[in-house]
Amino acid sequence: MPSLTKLYTMEEASQHNTKDDCWVVIDGKVYDVTPYLDEHPGGDDVVLAATGKDATDDFEDAGHSKSAKELMQNFCIGELDTSAPIIPELEIASKKETANYSRNLMDLTKQYWAVPVAIVGISVVAGFIYLRKK
Repeated sequence: MPSLTKLYTMEEASQHNTKDDCWVVIDGKVYDVTPYLDEHPGGDDVVLAATGKDATDDFEDAGHSKSAKELMQNFCIGELDTSAPIIPELEIASKKETANYSRNLMDLTKQYWAVPVAIVGISVVAGFIYLRKK
């Protein structure tokens, strides 16, 4: 029997990840929880962290009550399209990107060399002062 609800891909649901437009996917259903963010007892940050992925485990781990699960039904806007790929393809890093990363790390090391040198210098001066007072 065909589904009567709208189907959304995980990619579509993950694009709604701000406080002004927040969707979560729980148990294969898509919820637009934007109007509930300010009322959520755990704060909006907890809900926003669950966007862009299947938040079923996060939801269950939080130990939501039966009334919370019933309240969720008010925000259901559709179901997750299981025929669409859930995990996007990973990009393979090239050797050029790895070289850029190494170069950037070396640049940062050269830029912030003064902090460890200053700490060692202060320690040496403090050691001399301590030994002189003895």
